[in-house]
Amino acid sequence: MQKSVLLLCSFWAVISAHSQGFQVNFQGQKQQGMGLAGTALSEDASALFYNPGGVAFVKKSEINAGFSPIFANTLFVDSASGEGYRTNSPMGTPFSAYALFGFKKVESLKVGLAVYTPFGSTIQYEDAWIGRFALTKLSLKSIYFQPTVSYKINDHIGVGAGFIVSTGEVDLQKDIPVQFPDGAFGHAELTGKALGFGYNLGVNAKIDSHFSLGLTYRSKVSMKVKDGEATFTVPESLSANFPNGPFTSSLPLPSVVTLGASYDSQKRWQAVLDINYVGWKAYDTLAFDYESNTASLVDTKSARKYKSIIAIRGGVNFKATELIAIRLGGGYGFSPVQSGYVTPESPDGNRIYGTAGLGFKFNEHFNLDLSFYYTRIKRTDRNLESNLSGTFTTIAISPGIGLSYKW
Repeated sequence: MQKSVLLLCSFWAVISAHSQGFQVNFQGQKQQGMGLAGTALSEDASALFYNPGGVAFVKKSEINAGFSPIFANTLFVDSASGEGYRTNSPMGTPFSAYALFGFKKVESLKVGLAVYTPFGSTIQYEDAWIGRFALTKLSLKSIYFQPTVSYKINDHIGVGAGFIVSTGEVDLQKDIPVQFPDGAFGHAELTGKALGFGYNLGVNAKIDSHFSLGLTYRSKVSMKVKDGEATFTVPESLSANFPNGPFTSSLPLPSVVTLGASYDSQKRWQAVLDINYVGWKAYDTLAFDYESNTASLVDTKSARKYKSIIAIRGGVNFKATELIAIRLGGGYGFSPVQSGYVTPESPDGNRIYGTAGLGFKFNEHFNLDLSFYYTRIKRTDRNLESNLSGTFTTIAISPGIGLSYKW
């Protein structure tokens, strides 16, 4: 009984999965078309996320918004029985919105606000699947608000900084291995709102008319749940063992260091490359503190032992005409989840992905950008805590659309 309740504590693991497992790195449609890389670019307001230092080189004020629905489904094949179980996950809804403003009297200064969703997804498994005591459904929403200031020191160097306020909501559901008289299993639902703070620093260097370099540091953000609510549906005889009530917890979302480079031919094409170092080693232990404890519901410390990872992203942009651009890209990312710690919330593995995009310039003010992302992830593992053993295969696609207005 106690072990089954300890499994409830895994719900925050899904947040870390979104950094790599169901990665939500869709913060700019142009960059998404070029393999999600753009640290050394400074062409539009999405630089508020990719590199605050590059914002100073964006020539015009701009309003920019994009939406990239994610369609992801997972097949789990149990290693003992060979039986397969699928997810019925609804569409994920990440978005980004930017407002960037310049000043005629101080041309070197730019200010802006970025609102984006770096973590967010829903995963739902079919009824009566073999891992229902680990997870049946999870819904996660997270929004970052980032006011930013950027300053161009000279024609070659720009620096910038943004302050991050992160808000989030989570709703996790799973069955409990206790039964009602009709044979139905008990059920648990954990809901909570989280809040955290961080910052985004960047520097952009224009080496010459062709080459640019970018370096950014996005800080760790500790997401804290202060008034989460645990609700248990169990037989009346066991209700005292599973008291409804609040809990507290926290999760360190890792720091990210990115080195980027870009080459612009100044004619028809440009190329970009990003190398990310994500400090997932900070996520070593997951702890929960329940307001009401029983022999079955105790405060816990559960090992996660994530490892820091490297991801490489790159792509090209080709100007087919003065009004149409074609983009291609891709990348490779290592998983932070070590063997023995793969869960239904984070069925993660090393990944290769591909992207494509189109850009349309209607006039000097309006632009439309489209993108497409595809990845397939396969991971076989046995979880040391739940003993769930098998192979997860996840396929995720994401078409994206963005509009911008410049003046």
